[in-house]
Amino acid sequence: MAWIYILIAALFESAWTFSLKFLSFKDIKSLPLHKYLEMEGILKIIPLLGYIVFGIGNIYFFSIALKTIPTATAMAVWTASALIFIKIAEILFFHEKLNWPEAFFLMLITVGIVGLKVVSGKS
Repeated sequence: MAWIYILIAALFESAWTFSLKFLSFKDIKSLPLHKYLEMEGILKIIPLLGYIVFGIGNIYFFSIALKTIPTATAMAVWTASALIFIKIAEILFFHEKLNWPEAFFLMLITVGIVGLKVVSGKS
């Protein structure tokens, strides 16, 4: 179950990264107080709320996984999984292209994740 928690934490990390990408404190600070509950204000606050919620979810699930999985292994799998999820999101939602060298190295990362899972299960 801890491995599932690592993947959930990586999904939260990926969502946190994209909320950070769209977050603009400058826009939030320049928004008049009476506009916070209007559509304009809500659209500017959503990335901040995502930043908070996804960050807390990431920390929560990662901390649960750390109770069972060795720290270095958990960190490596979490980071690599988040990287893969971010690349998948960029392809699906932002229509970025995946070239062969990127695909090759993402496959190497995937092999590394599986290898860490297999090796840490035997220790």
